[in-house]
Amino acid sequence: MDHSTHLIHQYCEEHSSEESTVLKQLNRYTHANVLQPRMLSGHLQGRVLSAISHLLRPQNILEIGTYTGYSAICLAEGLAPNGKLITIDVNPEIENKANQFFKEAGFEHQIQLIIGDAYQIIRTLPKQFDLVFIDADKKSYAAYFDLVMEHLKPGGFILVDNVLWSGKVIDEQALQSDKDTMLLHSFNEKIKSDDRIEKVLLPIRDGLYLIRKR
Repeated sequence: MDHSTHLIHQYCEEHSSEESTVLKQLNRYTHANVLQPRMLSGHLQGRVLSAISHLLRPQNILEIGTYTGYSAICLAEGLAPNGKLITIDVNPEIENKANQFFKEAGFEHQIQLIIGDAYQIIRTLPKQFDLVFIDADKKSYAAYFDLVMEHLKPGGFILVDNVLWSGKVIDEQALQSDKDTMLLHSFNEKIKSDDRIEKVLLPIRDGLYLIRKR
């Protein structure tokens, strides 16, 4: 992120609603104790996720990729009364701390964290979802998308994070030499050509794909 982009991002944060106290604590904890804290959704994207969830008032949300739980809390803020969010992560080391923050945020009865292989777990879920957030291993984005489309209600939304990959998706050299860049560009092309959906790629943070099932 160059200096001017950083200043614009900072300006946007300053003119957006503040994080809750729990989210501020979770943000600080992640940056102080967890590897690759850049993976955290953070203040600005978190407010976007919360706003989208509030607009939709979803009954059921699926998240693929929990990390430390920041985005799950943001999405849960917009749940319908008695709504449920299922979040899946492969890393068992995050389980206790994420559940602690879910409890502190008041969502311990609405957020269910499942540890394991998301692709296998999703196939066993009987629910249909109103909103899905994909923020996990990039090589599996296409497979996750195809799978969750089967579990998404007509008119439901899928959000996909990191689809600009620090701008590398428009860097010809990266497109030739970096595997993750190639995978994400291929995924973006897949979404672009899928006529089952309406879509808009938002240049928020590292790129957020907003997808609606027709």
